Amino acid sequence: MQKNLVAEFLGTFLLVFGGCGSAVLAAAFPDLGIGFAGVSLAFGLTVLTMAYAVGGVSGGHFNPAVSVGLAVAGRFPAGRLIPYIVVQVIGAIVAAALLYIVASGKAGFELGGFASNGYGEHSPGGYSLTSALVIEVALTLFFLIVILGSTHGRAPTGFAPLAIGLALTLIHLISIPVTNTSVNPARSTGQALFVGGWALQQLWLFWLAPIAGAALGGLVWKLLDKDD
Repeated sequence: MQKNLVAEFLGTFLLVFGGCGSAVLAAAFPDLGIGFAGVSLAFGLTVLTMAYAVGGVSGGHFNPAVSVGLAVAGRFPAGRLIPYIVVQVIGAIVAAALLYIVASGKAGFELGGFASNGYGEHSPGGYSLTSALVIEVALTLFFLIVILGSTHGRAPTGFAPLAIGLALTLIHLISIPVTNTSVNPARSTGQALFVGGWALQQLWLFWLAPIAGAALGGLVWKLLDKDD
């Protein structure tokens, strides 16, 4: 179990440091910014690489919503949920702290949104609470279906991390303008703690929506996987 938790910490750390780091440090870099597409790819690559690196140890969740969805689908012991979620959140907070140290080393540094998730006036595109709720639930649901399907015994062996990483890239391409893309309560929590204020006030949505979407995804997969 200790090895599992260390693997989850490392995977969640890189997801936040790599994904949010690309948004904070590189997305709008003068003349050479990577933009939304680059940030989307960075998030996908963090999951892809760490799933290959430590997925064999812990299952490669790196996300409280994923852990919940897998438990609902009967693919993860419910008794391990709390320890997994705790270390995932800790990994995200440590990553956000190190990212803050790096980012604040630039002259004229301003914290700004710090890649936090938000809706209304804090949505990159000004999208409403309803829009944010719908897209976070829907995309997390489909993310779980991709995870469960690609790791199923009938799926081609060895390709699950690739499918999952590409799915997360696609999810970010769709939803960065709406919420800055969460689908991961740990990722949202780490950034919100440093921004404070509005980010903490809106954080509830980025726990509720991804977990609800993941649980629904687990239920949908159980129907798809049921023997006729």
